[in-house]
Amino acid sequence: MITLDLAQKLKEAGLVWHTSVHDFFAIPDRDLDSRIFVLSDMMVTMDILRGWPAVVFHGTSEWALDYLLTHEAVWLPTESQLREQVEAELAARNGRFLQLARAAAGYNCELTLANQPLNFVAESASEAYGQALLHLLKQQMPQA
Repeated sequence: MITLDLAQKLKEAGLVWHTSVHDFFAIPDRDLDSRIFVLSDMMVTMDILRGWPAVVFHGTSEWALDYLLTHEAVWLPTESQLREQVEAELAARNGRFLQLARAAAGYNCELTLANQPLNFVAESASEAYGQALLHLLKQQMPQA
């Protein structure tokens, strides 16, 4: 999973969150920065019942926060969601995804844009894809 810092940079660079079930997100600036939330169509928790691990289904969940507008949250895309976004951005610009390879320092995401090779190295595959996507999104941003 990518860091909240990278997710916030992606959001600021224009990454749009089209929500779907099982998406991960964070709620910054409400003393919840360290918590990761997931969109679900059913509230399910793990509990111990009569000494055994159990999956417990809840009809409702009570929490002081009744709702949250999506622009107040920060999407934490998964590795596959990041790869799809990178591929979509490259397709729109006639770029090419070359490979994601394991490197000594983690992972190396290689792509080509305007016949220029680009490499993004990070500790995780998700972070490498995220760095590549951030670079692509910043290419579109109007310069101030």
